[in-house]
Amino acid sequence: MPSYHALALFSGGLDSILAAKTVMEQGLSVLCLHFTSPFFGKPGKIAHWREIYGLDIIPVDVADAYVAMMAQGPTHGLGKILNPCVDCKILMLRRAKVLLAEYGASFIISGEVVGQRPMSQRLDALNIIIRDSGTKGILLRPLCAKRLPETDAELSGLVDRERLHAISGRGRKDQMALAARYALAEIPTPAGGCLLTEEPSAKRFFPLFAHKAAPVPADFELANIGRQYWAGERWLAIGRNQSDNTRLERAVAPGDLVFKVRYLPGPLGVARPLPGSAWDAATVADAAAFVASFNPKAMATAGDVQVDVAGFPASPVRVTPSRATPLGWAEPSWEAAKEGKRQRFTLHGVGGR
Repeated sequence: MPSYHALALFSGGLDSILAAKTVMEQGLSVLCLHFTSPFFGKPGKIAHWREIYGLDIIPVDVADAYVAMMAQGPTHGLGKILNPCVDCKILMLRRAKVLLAEYGASFIISGEVVGQRPMSQRLDALNIIIRDSGTKGILLRPLCAKRLPETDAELSGLVDRERLHAISGRGRKDQMALAARYALAEIPTPAGGCLLTEEPSAKRFFPLFAHKAAPVPADFELANIGRQYWAGERWLAIGRNQSDNTRLERAVAPGDLVFKVRYLPGPLGVARPLPGSAWDAATVADAAAFVASFNPKAMATAGDVQVDVAGFPASPVRVTPSRATPLGWAEPSWEAAKEGKRQRFTLHGVGGR
């Protein structure tokens, strides 16, 4: 296994690229760690990034640890949506620290900039991240290093502090100048890329935190697909098109119920029974009628249709397609999620609501 001087947290964003490039410019070898979970990460782009930026990059799956951290409640709270930015960085740094020995590296690189983000990049938050991740002395933030205490790599002379930067604030002028200096083939947009920072995605995720004590990554992958509906603690995902149907088929887990109108092309429905949610014959029939209502051919049929329900012993079931079923299936709303967030999680940081 090749060895490196440093491991870098690499999101694919501009700051992470520039941080790695700044250290590599000093003749040091850097391995970039691209962390992935149901909420962030684009492992399919790694080959492209390697080619256009000239970086060594590997994916690092933190899905299980990340979902567990969210389910337990992030120690440092949430930002404006469902984003646990401080705890997120702590988790990644802890994993990077464990990997140092494996790659023979002596320090970690992060693209953070003092004052750039209101929750996780205030000076006090940066210090908390170092303290709680156990990375004092080994975490180098090249873009704002001259505004921070010297790290071990600088004190030893391995890294020349004078060739590091003193960027601060939310402006991007200095970063764009560096991007031009390194002649980057592509300049990423400033978007964070984390679904937990986006209301449309967060409202899909919150019911899982509300109704399942120990959700797993596969739950959130299912929550990312198609239309999402809830009736109390009962959960149903319905495909919008063939692409959704294909993804739903791949997401089916043991114990799931899969709904499909017999003989007629149309959407799949996947129900994942959660602890405490009853899926008796009446509930299955109710969900089958609801799924059938999204099938245009079924709706055009006079009378009942048959719905195959994989995983249900009494399949198929005969139902009348209807959106107004007794259980009252409804899409999750951000207003409900926001109220639940206040009750379920600690809210910290300038972005907290």
